[in-house]
Amino acid sequence: MMHTADLLAVFSRHRGDAIVISGRGGRHWITQSDTAFDIPLGDPAMGGHAGFALGLALAQPDRRVVLFDSEGDILMSLGQLPTIAEQAPPNLYHFILDNEVYATTGGQPVPNAKTVDYPAIARACGYSRVAGFTELEAFEKELPDLLAAAGPVFVALKVWPEVENTPIGQRVRWRKRSADKVISDLRAALGVE
Repeated sequence: MMHTADLLAVFSRHRGDAIVISGRGGRHWITQSDTAFDIPLGDPAMGGHAGFALGLALAQPDRRVVLFDSEGDILMSLGQLPTIAEQAPPNLYHFILDNEVYATTGGQPVPNAKTVDYPAIARACGYSRVAGFTELEAFEKELPDLLAAAGPVFVALKVWPEVENTPIGQRVRWRKRSADKVISDLRAALGVE
């Protein structure tokens, strides 16, 4: 298993000018980077991140779109995977951080967590390139090729759980920018009115 912060540090060396969407699993990304191309989407309903990433990839076909999703989000909306595969955006890179628990709600175990094969599910749904990693060194070695491949690309990453047990209403928000500021920054960087 990997630590999320370590794998995101590896990713940051290869991101280029990609739009990075950090869902629940990728909140560490926001502590490492704060560019106009970073979209912290930690709060929509579970399962909503992949649909947002698909829409953005289709709307911005000349820009790489990277989503750091979680297995909990995937399980809440498995229908997103065949939809993404059918639309086949060549610029979408879908990473899931699989920690085997629902970390943002207190660490409840994900059903059948040790058995579910997310790369096999993505492959069966029709993703063009699929990979899975449990070790940082292997991920670091393969990442440049994965980001050079035409999408949609799906990458499952086994990570250590980092459970947040503070009640939701009492948590310190990790977002640095409001949702409106993120959209405003992204529009300005893309030259969209």
